[in-house]
Amino acid sequence: MLATMHAKEKIVAPLFSKELGIHVTVPTNFNTDRFGTFTRDIPRLGDQLDAARKKALAGIVLTGTDLALASEGSFGVHPDTPFLPSNVEIVLMIDVKNKLEIVGQYRTSDIRVRGQKVYTPDEAVLVACSWGFPEQGVIVRSSEKSNRYIHKEITDKDELRMVTKKLLSRWFTKSVFLETDMRAHRCPARMHSIQEATRDLIKNCQSLCPQCSTPGFVVTEVLQGLPCSGCGAPTDHPSMLVYSCKKCLTTIHKKVDGAETVDPGECIVCNP
Repeated sequence: MLATMHAKEKIVAPLFSKELGIHVTVPTNFNTDRFGTFTRDIPRLGDQLDAARKKALAGIVLTGTDLALASEGSFGVHPDTPFLPSNVEIVLMIDVKNKLEIVGQYRTSDIRVRGQKVYTPDEAVLVACSWGFPEQGVIVRSSEKSNRYIHKEITDKDELRMVTKKLLSRWFTKSVFLETDMRAHRCPARMHSIQEATRDLIKNCQSLCPQCSTPGFVVTEVLQGLPCSGCGAPTDHPSMLVYSCKKCLTTIHKKVDGAETVDPGECIVCNP
């Protein structure tokens, strides 16, 4: 069971069927907006993983299935590169029977959340089209901070003009706020990210513990300390990956693929 109301099954279901032989269904009348919306009218409680878990567990209660999927996206600043945007998508699978949670993840800086004031219906159309409308959906609201008068399901230029004109006709209203619709079914770029996160989840499902063969034998910790080629001192570069099993708690340390040492220019001893 995939807990969604935004057509994510179009990309998740074929991958699960092909790679794992699992048939994915979607519950009817299931409202995931209650766990938080990108339009900010319903705040998300907890972090990204918490939201995905709540969706999956609610779907389990509704349908009685013991294998559930849910995804959640977030937008912010890239953790390694300040001022660079970041979109992280996670896809979570909860296996009730085997008491397992397995997560897939994908990060990209190619998706941007956009928004600006517009003063006329024609300007709204011009700006929206520059963002990729109608394939990339847009939302019109009375102002950036207000949760009143939010229009989401706008599918063509005429409807966009009509909605903008209607909001601008209100007393003392000189502008409205136009923003990209970041819901999955209205954002093709997010759909691609969710697809990649699903591929990562499937890869993690196929990674079995060498001790007990439980799925989800994945990296749970990255150890720093790759030595400097000049002085031999440990640096903050990754040196080892720790793989862990959630079932039998087996752990394995593997060297990070790539260079064996770090250039002295990146060593705080050689280059303080």
